Amino acid sequence: MSDELFRQVGEPRPGGIVAVCDHASNVVPADIELGVDRALLDTHIAYDIGAGGVVDRLARRHDIAAHMACLSRLVVDLHREEDAAGVIPGSSDGHFIAGNIGADREARLSRFHRPYHDALGKWLDAAQPGLILSIHSFTPRLESDAGTDRPWEVGLLYNQDDSAARHAMRMFGEEGLTVGDNEPYSGKELNATMNRHAEAHGRPYLAIEIRNDLIRTEAEQARWAKLITDVAGRTLLALKSA
Repeated sequence: MSDELFRQVGEPRPGGIVAVCDHASNVVPADIELGVDRALLDTHIAYDIGAGGVVDRLARRHDIAAHMACLSRLVVDLHREEDAAGVIPGSSDGHFIAGNIGADREARLSRFHRPYHDALGKWLDAAQPGLILSIHSFTPRLESDAGTDRPWEVGLLYNQDDSAARHAMRMFGEEGLTVGDNEPYSGKELNATMNRHAEAHGRPYLAIEIRNDLIRTEAEQARWAKLITDVAGRTLLALKSA
């Protein structure tokens, strides 16, 4: 079951940094028919383009242990609460997901959502990290809002706890990047995994959104993994010294 849901790379160190990537994969199980053009599985509606590559490099090259999903968010969105309308999306960025209309919600939650979060919770309890990185990517322009470009290169999301995010926003800004403060999405509305596994336990976190045109190649992913490692390390030091 774990191979269908997630993979874990590296060994966490107590008090160290770990990474989580809920939208790392565009895989759809063979027994689930979404009723969409297969080409859409290579777009941002199916997964966070480039995010998995960044997180894999964080784990393999920068000693930041990672928990990564192995399932497309079109099957079930692991970064939504169980009762959220979009946890099994009927549409995404203007595309109708026919196979999800009338889908057995309870079966999908039981098979995918709950085991994923149970495993993540146990992993984090054992790790006792000093800082959690939640890595996502966003499209530069939504098809459903084609007239609006998203200018941010990276965004930091948070709900109630912005303690780590404030440090990281400043540090990314010092790198000359255009940084979003709860942009392009607000963590007040979309922060499910960190609400559950970080804020609810008093664990500091950085929910990082990277514009996906900046992390499409291996070289770009490597550059961002190095940058995030630096910012995360300095953020953890700042939190410890506060």
